[in-house]
Amino acid sequence: MTSLTRERSWLLDRNLLKLVYQCRRLIRSEFGVQLHLTEEHLEQHLAAYAGKSSSQTLVDTWECLLAQVPELRMKTEEHSKKIYRGIDIIDDTEVARITGAGQEADLSRKKKIIYRGQVLG
Repeated sequence: MTSLTRERSWLLDRNLLKLVYQCRRLIRSEFGVQLHLTEEHLEQHLAAYAGKSSSQTLVDTWECLLAQVPELRMKTEEHSKKIYRGIDIIDDTEVARITGAGQEADLSRKKKIIYRGQVLG
């Protein structure tokens, strides 16, 4: 618990805490998710929701927080890679989603549906 306290010593600054509260409030209003200050990966959650948000206010507030606490940027970059069993998972950027949608459409046309040994489609 003491290591978590040392890592989050930046939360003791009143101005930074106001920014975190504002991020939490904006996330709650947009996504309906209540983030708590005691969560283990609060920084990663804030970064993830700021990346998904359509609210420019949330993005600006998060960027302001990152500018004042540079160690947050390193923490969020460490956990930004999606890894499954030691292999990097393909990112879900707009380009990856578009190419993935085309591949799913091709798979659905070629897929055979078998029910109780009979080919249905």
